[in-house]
This record gives sequence, structure tokens and C-alpha cells, in this order.
Amino acid sequence: MSCAASSIGLRERRSMPESNVPLPLRDRAEAGRLLAERLRGYADRSDVIVLALPRGGVPVGFAIAERLHVELDVVVVRKLGVPFHDELAMGAVASGGLRVLNRDVVALARVDEAAIDRITRAETDEIARREARYRKGAPAPELRGRIVIATDDGLATGSTMTVAVQAVRREQPRRIVVAVPVAASESCAELAGYVDDIICLHTPEPFRAVSLWYRTFEQTSDDEVIELLGRAHDHHAALDRR
Repeated sequence: MSCAASSIGLRERRSMPESNVPLPLRDRAEAGRLLAERLRGYADRSDVIVLALPRGGVPVGFAIAERLHVELDVVVVRKLGVPFHDELAMGAVASGGLRVLNRDVVALARVDEAAIDRITRAETDEIARREARYRKGAPAPELRGRIVIATDDGLATGSTMTVAVQAVRREQPRRIVVAVPVAASESCAELAGYVDDIICLHTPEPFRAVSLWYRTFEQTSDDEVIELLGRAHDHHAALDRR
């Protein structure tokens, strides 16, 4: 589930030093606040938008957007599970219809094209349903020419964020920055080839799982996502009226 960095149109790539804040992080909100400190140069800019991966990335993104006084929205990515073994991912599909397949898994599991198309349609419908619910029917934000800060609560394999970034790139933003609190070092390094800048606060070894690096890591519900997006929208609208 990868593509060459040159196909993304990479303009620059900077390595970012790790945070001196000790692990584990208290919760996703603290993670977002720490990332916001590293993103201060993007504060108070109308051309900046934070795109969070639901569900766990939304509390992180909310804290970033609140501190930077910028817009918050979501980019939804769904795993394409192998038939009769949903936990095994053979690819992913993202907002905008972008699909990426792991052909090695497809071949190993002997999944035919009809099954791939059927699962893709189901997950694409689920993306549309979630986006409609999260945005309450409002259209997706315009990304062309903007600076997009994509965030999640952590990167294990990095495959979900990679698909999200590729989907965002199709909308022709001026710049894509990925900002995450914790990540596997190899995933952070690989993802750097797809974006203009990347901030990984911590790359602990061995990594094992995102949840290990938080004291509180409860599941984020759809209701919480909707609440945070609503609060972020109201906050941003109030700033615009000033």
C-alpha cells in the first residue's frame, strides 16, 4: 500500500526533533495541545485547515484547531477487509473515492475483482454516511490552494494516513503537513515521502501499538466526533465575526 514519493509532487521535507514531554501522554487532548505548540506558525490563518481522521484523530485535531484558531474538518478512510476475515486489510478507500489495494494480500487471500468491487462499494457508502452525519449535510470544505494539517492519534503502520494524504492531494492543496503525537519510526519516515512536512512528537522503540503511549485511550464515539466538530465550527465562526 504505497507509491513513489515523486508521484506526489514533493516540494520539501523537514525532519522534526522529538518532543521533550515524557510518555505516556495523558490523553488525546493533551496530544493535540502539544502538537499545536509545534504548529504555531500556522495560527490565525484563513488558508489553514486541520483534517482529522475519525474517530480517534478528532479530539487531537480539535485541540490543534482550537489553539491555532483555524478550521477543523475530517477525512474519512475505511479499511477494505478480506471476505470472511474482516480484520485482515487488503486495502483502503478514502473520501473522494480513492482506493488503494495491497495486491499481495489480495493474491494470498484469492479475492476476485467482483468481491473487491462489492466491498469497495459498501465501504464507500459508509464513508458517505459518516461524512453526512459528521458534517450534518454540509459540503466538504474547499482544499484547493490551502494548507492542510492532517492528524490522527498515532501511526502504527501508517497505511491509513497514507491513503488519506493521497486523497487530500487530489484536491490540490498548496501544502500538506502531517502532525501526529506518536508513531512507529519506520512509518513516520515512510510517510514523510508523501507530504511537504511531518511532525512526529515521539517515535518510541519498540512501538507495538498506539494505545500503549496514552494513559487514557478510550474509544471515541460518533457522538463525540459530531460534538467536537460542532464546537470547532462555532468557535471558528465566532472568530470570523470579530
